[in-house]
Amino acid sequence: MTSPDLQYEIADFYARYAECLDDGRFEEWPNFFAEDASYRITTRENHEAGLPLSMIYCNGRGMMQDRISALRMANIYEPHVYCHMTSGVRVESEDDANVTVRSAFSVLRTMSEGPSSVFVCGRTFDCLMRAEGVLKFKRRLIVLDSRQVHTLLAIPL
Repeated sequence: MTSPDLQYEIADFYARYAECLDDGRFEEWPNFFAEDASYRITTRENHEAGLPLSMIYCNGRGMMQDRISALRMANIYEPHVYCHMTSGVRVESEDDANVTVRSAFSVLRTMSEGPSSVFVCGRTFDCLMRAEGVLKFKRRLIVLDSRQVHTLLAIPL
């Protein structure tokens, strides 16, 4: 049984992660990950078939930082904001070094001149570890329910 303190710490970690993205503080996003962490976005179809194909794959914090640099300098898109929502956060297992966590998520997108809509939704399969006394993602696997994303998948999920 997971301690209430650890459950609270994990819930707070996920809330701070969503706030970072929703506030557009993308340069801070890699700090939620261990130096050698992996970050991957795939589809439910690929995940269930055991296929390693990914829409986005970052191996290490450096690749994540490069992704944010490209987002800030190279991508051109209509102004919009996102709202990340995480629910059903559940510890699947834990040992002295790692905590595996599963959750459901959805991301709403609001265009500056239009309505809000569901951008993506799905599940996450994460492995958390402690680095310098705080939780960090060691592995973040995001599984989208759909194999189509309406528009550019530029920002982190």
